[in-house]
Amino acid sequence: MIDISELKRSKNIFDFTQRIINADSIDALKLMPKDSVDLVVTSPPYDDLRDYSGSLIWDFNTFKRIARGLKRVLKPGGVIVWVVGDKTKKGNKSLTSFKQSIFFQDLGLNIFDVIIYEKSGTGPPHPNRYFNAFEYMFIISKGIPSKINILKDKPNKWAGHSTFGNVTRRESDGTLTNKGKKIINEFGARTNIWKYNNGKGFATKDKIAHEHPAIFPEKLVGDHIKSWCAEGDVVLDIFGGSGTTAKMASELNRNWIYIEKLKEYCKIAEKRLEL
Repeated sequence: MIDISELKRSKNIFDFTQRIINADSIDALKLMPKDSVDLVVTSPPYDDLRDYSGSLIWDFNTFKRIARGLKRVLKPGGVIVWVVGDKTKKGNKSLTSFKQSIFFQDLGLNIFDVIIYEKSGTGPPHPNRYFNAFEYMFIISKGIPSKINILKDKPNKWAGHSTFGNVTRRESDGTLTNKGKKIINEFGARTNIWKYNNGKGFATKDKIAHEHPAIFPEKLVGDHIKSWCAEGDVVLDIFGGSGTTAKMASELNRNWIYIEKLKEYCKIAEKRLEL
């Protein structure tokens, strides 16, 4: 574990990689080189649903400073995966997630996609609302993503059979090109609703990780890393928490940067990553 005082003279992004950095994200982002990060996978605090030991000041002005910092360090063609939900207060949804995504657009970034993270387990029931079983995953890019690997793991019911009719393609002049019949593959591209098992014992088998109150499912993070960057790229998590992004980046042969303000969470990540 290091603090940012050890990085103040760093000029190379690889001075930051494979490091547990105990610091405020705003301060750490200022020290990182411009246009140096390939992928960000992170989940900001959800409104004020948790106080994280009372150490966190999280309001829209703080968010805007972080968003500007992320835009600065993100490479052209780089991607931010912003996993977020909204609180409900007095029967009114905050829609903070949408306000944040619109601000990213206002900065000149693209909302390349919006993927729904469907949870196998839901929150506690509410007498006047349906069970909440999803969060948003905004795919935010600096221009068009330079690396896209669409995951094809949705089983096709008619795998091995040919299409009923001929496959056609509409050309730019409006004409149709007949491509003939096509054999249906065993798996097709998934939809933009991704379902994961969540909660204790499901998001990860690492017992130490569950000392953190809100952890990513490992597969969720791994799927985004495989989708939006290549081996050797730099993956950043500015709200490092229990270290799931760092762990999955390491397992998938990516360089990782972990930033977390709370020292107790940095210690969890150290144990989890066996540093």
